[in-house]
Amino acid sequence: MKRIKKGDQVIVIAGKDKGRQGTVLKVADDRVLVETINMAKKHTKPNPMAGVEGGIVDVAMPLHISNVMLLNTMTNKGDRVGYKTLDDGRKVRYFKSNDEVVDV
Repeated sequence: MKRIKKGDQVIVIAGKDKGRQGTVLKVADDRVLVETINMAKKHTKPNPMAGVEGGIVDVAMPLHISNVMLLNTMTNKGDRVGYKTLDDGRKVRYFKSNDEVVDV
């Protein structure tokens, strides 16, 4: 199972956007796409058939999963994540600093 999932709040711990927070839009292998983080300029050609205007567009580029940490809302800092099995048999993620369960 993956420690970071789609919809999680994460904080960037390395790179040009270090310290910024965002929501995970997509997780693919060892890359995560975080909204409004790691933006790049993309030059697009106009396509009148599809109704696309040409110009320069900002696009979010994926980050390596090791450069983000799950955001602990209690401390408002990045935190390490582990797995444990609850008494009812469910396998859940939890923050290692305070043993708080991430998945509800």
